[in-house]
Amino acid sequence: MTDTLVTTAFDTETGVARLTFNRPEALNAINVPLAKAFLEAVQEINKLSGVRCIVLTGAGRAFMAGGDVSSMAGTSEQAGAAISAILDAVNPAVLLLRSMDAPVIAAVRGIAAGAGLSLTLMADLVIAEEGAKFLVAYNGIGAVPDCGGSWALAHKLGAGRAAELMLLGRTLSAAEARDWGMVNDIAPDGEFENRLNRMIEKVAQGPTRAYGAFRQLIDRANGDQLADHLEAERAAFLEMTRTEDFAEGVSAFLAKRP
Repeated sequence: MTDTLVTTAFDTETGVARLTFNRPEALNAINVPLAKAFLEAVQEINKLSGVRCIVLTGAGRAFMAGGDVSSMAGTSEQAGAAISAILDAVNPAVLLLRSMDAPVIAAVRGIAAGAGLSLTLMADLVIAEEGAKFLVAYNGIGAVPDCGGSWALAHKLGAGRAAELMLLGRTLSAAEARDWGMVNDIAPDGEFENRLNRMIEKVAQGPTRAYGAFRQLIDRANGDQLADHLEAERAAFLEMTRTEDFAEGVSAFLAKRP
């Protein structure tokens, strides 16, 4: 598919499907059209036969710099409508990705912030370029993580480190993210594609059905069902849109001031 906002490619010989967020002029910040294109791309991949590995990446200088905050400006009702419209597409896409057998690899260049961090954490494996950065970002607009971010933060990093990212607003380098268990491999700029391809080859040649069953077991072992948690995130985020902190956070972000 050659959508203007998302591109997909599938190699029938290797079983590798690639999905690329393609809004580079906005660092792939997710808005309603991009969210809908993401869902359509995941649905397209789900219809393919023989998928053995799925790779998520971003065009240009970033994986994804969070949500498009400009779409959240205005009244709390307007912000809530924009956020719900995004989540109406992203949440089903996340659940569909987690339901497939094929492992998901997030290939991160540049920044993975907000929703970008959430989608990175929802992948099974993460490879990052040496200069990549990871941050929650929701604290900057007085909101809470969505797109499965709070679920994955708690399960992958633990409550203590999740709190450090949210409450202290820490930005992690690729090396720090690896030390925290968020990233599996780091590659120098010139080696990124080679290292990514080696990871893809290893995963794609493995027992895909067993990998899918393994993911389901891990998700069940983590307790709270992802589908339920995604809706709890939505409710919490929408509640935050009615606070003064959120209104000021969005205004400050757009004005590029503290």
